[in-house]
Amino acid sequence: MRSKPSFVPSLRRFTAPLLLLPLLGGCGMVVLDPAGDVARQQGNLVIISTLLMLLIIIPVMALTIFFAWRYRASNSAATYKPDWDHSTQLELVIWAAPLLIIICLGALTWVATHLLDPYRSLARTAPGQAVTPQTEKPLEVQVVALDWKWLFIYPEQGIATVNEFAAPVDRPVRFRISGSSVMNSFYIPALAGQIYAMPGMETKLHGVFNRTGDFSGFSANYSGAGFSNMRFRARSLSASDFGAWVKQARESGAALDRATYLALERPSEKEPVRRFASVEPQLFDRIVNLCVEPGKMCMHDMMAMDLQGGTGRAGQYNVRDLAYDKFSARGTLLPAKTRYVVAVCAAPMLSADRPSMALVSDAPLLGAGLSRPQAKTPLRLTADDHAPTLRPAS
Repeated sequence: MRSKPSFVPSLRRFTAPLLLLPLLGGCGMVVLDPAGDVARQQGNLVIISTLLMLLIIIPVMALTIFFAWRYRASNSAATYKPDWDHSTQLELVIWAAPLLIIICLGALTWVATHLLDPYRSLARTAPGQAVTPQTEKPLEVQVVALDWKWLFIYPEQGIATVNEFAAPVDRPVRFRISGSSVMNSFYIPALAGQIYAMPGMETKLHGVFNRTGDFSGFSANYSGAGFSNMRFRARSLSASDFGAWVKQARESGAALDRATYLALERPSEKEPVRRFASVEPQLFDRIVNLCVEPGKMCMHDMMAMDLQGGTGRAGQYNVRDLAYDKFSARGTLLPAKTRYVVAVCAAPMLSADRPSMALVSDAPLLGAGLSRPQAKTPLRLTADDHAPTLRPAS
């Protein structure tokens, strides 16, 4: 006689998973128990959204087990209606409940998305502690994602660090974030959400620490061979300890200028913590505009020239041989292998009777009065081996 099928799950199926549960004790819960108000609001959003979705998931799972048991083949007491195919009441329940939950999730997400916009300045540092114009101004930190390390520049303090970030507790932090190579993702789970770091672009992030402690930050976007070790120390300090930390950095004696940055920019893994006592002015802006190399035209200067109509046909040869950074492996080649457009001044402009252009390294472009050159022979402006030349195009 064939035995009847049983739908009662065996306890043996759950034995192995239950034995593995104690291993979860070593997992960190920093996302749901962070040290910053922004990250805590994001964690609360995750919890509330999960609970709202469980309002549907749990009943569906429970009804699945109930129907499987209720209408099993061996239950002769179950109602048998082979011709039943519709119920208005069931249709209302099946569609109304998920619709209400989706409306709640949509409203919650809409509000939270705008309140937690990473570009938006903080309205509070903690529940009940609003940020007012009279409160302390945010601490600005300029972040650069390198291969495979992080550079932090503190313009107010005039220092910089590698793979170490520190901020005073209860003071808003304003990050300006960029990159030098491929796209990375800047993420300190205890402080705020993640945001991408991309070369030639600047993104922003705001956050605040509400308690002191040592935390970790990392790149949440795969960026190559050294990605796994692209981590840094994030420290939340009291105001006095932060002042002492800044003093230690200033006593390091090292200076971060353009030459030091270009050396630091080269790919390396497991870079130790380094501190710089001084930083060259406007270094971060040069990083964003891809013009750290001496004599290279900044991206915003080139765009300003293009806005005024460019330099005519002769200008085509200025960029024809330009190798974009993703192809030239910026930061990894010797200076003799680089080729780029050098900075130029707007006057005197190139003309038929004045076949020359003044070459001034890093000189600002004159936004007004730019006109197209009328030279009959197209000229090409290049910079090979850091020696700018202007010659007829071949």
